[in-house]
Amino acid sequence: MNFQEPISGLIERIASALERLAPRRAPLPNFTRADAFVWQAATEGFAPVAEVNRIPLELLKGIDRQRDALLANTERFARRLPSNNALLWGARGMGKSSLVKAAVGTIDGLKLVEIHREDIGSLPRLLADLRDAAEHRFILFCDDLSFEGRDTSYKSLKAVLEGGLEGRPANVLFYATSNRRHLMPREMVENERSTAINPSEAVEEKLSLSDRFGLWVGFHHCSQGDYLAMVRSYAAHYGLAVPDEELKRDALEWAAARGDRSGRVAWQFIQDLAGSLGKPL
Repeated sequence: MNFQEPISGLIERIASALERLAPRRAPLPNFTRADAFVWQAATEGFAPVAEVNRIPLELLKGIDRQRDALLANTERFARRLPSNNALLWGARGMGKSSLVKAAVGTIDGLKLVEIHREDIGSLPRLLADLRDAAEHRFILFCDDLSFEGRDTSYKSLKAVLEGGLEGRPANVLFYATSNRRHLMPREMVENERSTAINPSEAVEEKLSLSDRFGLWVGFHHCSQGDYLAMVRSYAAHYGLAVPDEELKRDALEWAAARGDRSGRVAWQFIQDLAGSLGKPL
């Protein structure tokens, strides 16, 4: 180090070195090249998804009411009509994320952008990029959204959904899935009641996040009939030639071994069945 160098020159060289070390921001993508992207917060870039892992909408059984509600909301958004941010909450394995991907895939002109739960803090930068691509319409999707302990990133999400100076861009709609209706664990809310000076205000702040979603779509554990309808639908779609009584017996044994009946369990059974028959899916 040259100790005779003016302090201003030294500071400039240090700043230049830090800029070279910092990850470079990825350029805005050509959104016409793909229908789906994954937001990468580290580089503030969008990774295109060549083929979305989605199930055809007609194969999602036992959730007709949920399907109709989300599809109608999504179609209104695509037509530039008023529509709501949506929270799909409830029983695990009942097709929440599958429904989002399938619904968006059935409507022309929509782009699906996935943001991971741990990157919620980067939402303002992400939305700035989507706002600049005003010729496209985006469904911003976060799967398995929830908040724990002292995590305060939910406050950023509240401001983005409704509030803040700029608000949500007109060409963006936010869809999230969660096992929790209020996105917060019960013990987190109870802790606020027991420790806060004004417990009702503290609890209201945490529960108000889910209120920012205008559309709530609840998912519940399916009946045996719905479970078997899912299995039969998958088997017919993929051409798995198994007698119905045998299919029913094996599917119920599979569910009993898992201790659950859901769309996910039905799909896992079909994968096992197809593998045993030597038939690719």
